[in-house]
Amino acid sequence: MDKKCIAIAGATGYIGGRLAPRLLSAGHSVRCLVRSPRKLLDRDWAANDRLNVRQADLADAESLAANLRGCEIAFYLVHSMVSAGSKYADQDLFLATQFAKAAQEAGVRRIIYLGGLGSTSKDLSEHLSSRRQVESALASTGVQVTVFRAAMIIGSGSASFEILRYLVERLPVMITPKWVSTNCQPIAVRNVIGYLLGAIDNEQTTGQIFDIGGPDVMCYRDIMRIMAKELGLRARWVIPVPVFTPRLSSYWIHLVTPLSGDIAQPLAEGLKNPVVCSEHRIRDLIPQQLLSVQEAIHAALNKIAESDVETSWSMAGPIPGDPDWAGGTVFRDIRKVPIKAPAWAVFKAVCRVGGGHGWYGWDFLWHIRGWMDVMVGGPGLRRGRRDPDNVGYGEALDFWRVTGMEPDKMLALRAEMKLPGEALLEFLIDGEQGNECVLQQEALFLPRGLFGLLYWYSVVPFHGLVFKGMLQGIESTALQIAAEGH
Repeated sequence: MDKKCIAIAGATGYIGGRLAPRLLSAGHSVRCLVRSPRKLLDRDWAANDRLNVRQADLADAESLAANLRGCEIAFYLVHSMVSAGSKYADQDLFLATQFAKAAQEAGVRRIIYLGGLGSTSKDLSEHLSSRRQVESALASTGVQVTVFRAAMIIGSGSASFEILRYLVERLPVMITPKWVSTNCQPIAVRNVIGYLLGAIDNEQTTGQIFDIGGPDVMCYRDIMRIMAKELGLRARWVIPVPVFTPRLSSYWIHLVTPLSGDIAQPLAEGLKNPVVCSEHRIRDLIPQQLLSVQEAIHAALNKIAESDVETSWSMAGPIPGDPDWAGGTVFRDIRKVPIKAPAWAVFKAVCRVGGGHGWYGWDFLWHIRGWMDVMVGGPGLRRGRRDPDNVGYGEALDFWRVTGMEPDKMLALRAEMKLPGEALLEFLIDGEQGNECVLQQEALFLPRGLFGLLYWYSVVPFHGLVFKGMLQGIESTALQIAAEGH
């Protein structure tokens, strides 16, 4: 295998975050073009001397060309669904056009793109039609493009897999749209990565479009049946009805799964289209062992059980800048507690907040707040966290996102629940005393209008319970961690 300089647009996303370390392991030089370079700093592979992380604006073809110059191949793994909401299709088309111009100017020999499976027709969903438009845009400047079209990708942390898992786990009886009878050809995430890697040195894939899928073709109802079996649950009752529109389906998905309505609606709309491979040429060009649906689900669930989820759909998207705290009323709730434990133990305890660990105190109040958030279209507590003990910049912790961290010193979270204002939650650790330290917890809220003021004064009475209980829980856990020595 020839060693190449390879660019990845979308390295902080679900597929890009898994592709990059495998390219490095294969000996390639990898240039990650990202909006938020800090998102990659805590990855296990971030210290590789063949990795070059560059902050890049995909909307600026000129500066993007400078960042692509010297790369022979560029992977385009960008999707605006998380960040652009209902306008994702226009945004995706624009960014792909800019990328094609930049690749042509920079002398990139080939672009490799992962798109969506589905026969071209007038009835094709907006989501899948958008994927076709991106294909055309990437090829518009003459750079050779290799396209892989995939249906549902089964892997720990993928959006499609999370929808399926949560629906089956939480609903013993499901009243569903007719799409449960639509045929689909899922593919395991490891097989997707296998095809992307295999295309690098296979010149026969240049300029070609390939359908990729696993060995099984089945309807979504049967996939749910397999999921229930792998989860050790009784068979689910699935009752299809003709009245469920994609919008109604997206509301249901939003209520039951961690995905927001903005993401759920285009995905639900796409479920009406059969997504089955029309050809299998790629199996001869890049042979690999294809996992069945049951094998892929089993492998994904094992990764979750072992807390070994490499990437998650919730990691994608931009990190908003800090709100302008100057010139307005900013409410603060500051609390401190001395802890007879070293800073590293306190920091480790702080980093366990959210997800399965809960929020250390008065969890039922957090769950009520999460339920209220879901009712108004927010993420609630359902996103959980990727890893039970470790966090990274840009990762989701329930309805918060990590916007700052300094090991053993600080963790900053920004609220992503629906709020009439901007909220931050920061943990600062002063550990200069060796085996003792002081933990400061600071909640900041910048209200937006009258409703923001009313919101703050309505939740203040609960702060004494929630934040005091959180500090006590962190202290108790830090002492336990220190006693165990790890």
